[in-house]
Amino acid sequence: MKDHPNRIRKWHEKHDHSHYRLHKEFKVVHRYIRFFRPVAIIFNLLIIYFIFRWIGVKTIGIFFVLIFIIKEIFQIYMLTRIEKKILKPIEKLKVGVDQISKGNYEVRIEAEVENEIGILIDDFNLMAQKLEESERTKIQYEENRKDLIVNISHDLKTPITSITGYVEAILEGVVDSPEKVNKYLQTIHSNMAYINNLIDDLFLFSKLDMQKIDFNFQKVSINSYLSDLMEEFKFTLGEKMIVCDYIDQTLEEIKVNMDGKRIYQVIRNIIDNAVKYGQEVGLKIEVELLKEKEFVKINIKDNGPGIEAEKVKNIFDRFYRIHKERTKDLTSTGLGLAIAKELVEAHGGKIFVSSVIEVGSCFTVILPIINEEILL
Repeated sequence: MKDHPNRIRKWHEKHDHSHYRLHKEFKVVHRYIRFFRPVAIIFNLLIIYFIFRWIGVKTIGIFFVLIFIIKEIFQIYMLTRIEKKILKPIEKLKVGVDQISKGNYEVRIEAEVENEIGILIDDFNLMAQKLEESERTKIQYEENRKDLIVNISHDLKTPITSITGYVEAILEGVVDSPEKVNKYLQTIHSNMAYINNLIDDLFLFSKLDMQKIDFNFQKVSINSYLSDLMEEFKFTLGEKMIVCDYIDQTLEEIKVNMDGKRIYQVIRNIIDNAVKYGQEVGLKIEVELLKEKEFVKINIKDNGPGIEAEKVKNIFDRFYRIHKERTKDLTSTGLGLAIAKELVEAHGGKIFVSSVIEVGSCFTVILPIINEEILL
C-alpha cells in the first residue's frame, strides 16, 4: 500500500516522458517536411532543366515514364502508411466516441501506432476507464439509496406498528390495571427511543456520506485519551458485571490528530456491539493500544460468540445485522459499525475485524500518528 503512490508517480513520469519524446519527434519530422518541400521543388526543376539541355527528347520520355512509375509506387506506399498510421486509428477513435456517446463505457481501442494518435488513443482508453468506474459507482450508489429506503421503511414500520397497537389498546380500555398500562407505556417509550436513535444515526450517517459533518480535529495524546476513556467504560460496564481491561503496549507518548468526540463514538459503538451480542455472564472486553511504524492501533477484543466468516465481510454495511431477527431491547439500529467505519476513514484511518466462532472478535482501529519532525 505504501509503494502504491510511488508506482503511480513513476507510471505517470514514464507516460509523460514517452508523450514528450513522441511529440518532439513528430514536430521535428513536420519541420523537416515543411523545410524540404520548397527545396525539393527547386531541385526537381533544376534537374528537368539540365536533362532537357544535355539529353535527347526520347531519352527524356523514357526517363519521365520511369519517374512516373516510381512516383506512383511511392505514392501508394505513402498512402498505405497514412491509412495505417492515421486514417484507420482516427476511424477507430470515431467508433469509440460514438460508443461512449451511446453510454457504452466498456469500449477500448487497441493502440497499434506510436505517434500522436497513439497517445490520443491511450488518453481515450483512460477516459473510458474513468467513465466506466464513475458509472459503476453511480449505479452502486443508486442501489444503496434504494436499499437504504427499504431498510428505513422496515425499521420504522415495526416500532410504529407496535406503538399504534399499544396506544389503541389503552384508548379502547382493553387494559384496565395500572400495572398493565404502565407496562404498555414502557414498551411505547422503548419503541419511541429506538425511533429517535434511528433518526439520530441516519442523520449522522447522511452527513458523513455527504462529507458535511464538522470535525474538531486536535493534537491529542492517544495514551492519555484512551486511559481516561477506558476508566469511564470500566465503571459503566462494571455495573453490568462485565470485565473491561485496558493495556497500553506503547513505550512513549503518541500524538494523534483527531476529534475526540467522534473517536469516542467509534469505540462506544464497537463496545456496545460486543455487549449487545455477547453472553450475559462472563463477558470480557479488552482494549489494547499499540504502535506500528507511523500508525497507532487500537484493538478492541471480546470473548463473545464470534462472527461467521461469510458475515465478517458485511459487518460494516449499513443496516446489516449478524442476527436477522430484531434484538429484544430495540437498541440496534444497524448503523453503528457503518458509522464507526465512516468516522475512522474521515480521520485518515482504517477499521477491520477478525473473529473466531466460540472464541471472540477483535475490532482494530488504525489511526495515523502525527510526525513531530515534519511539524517542526
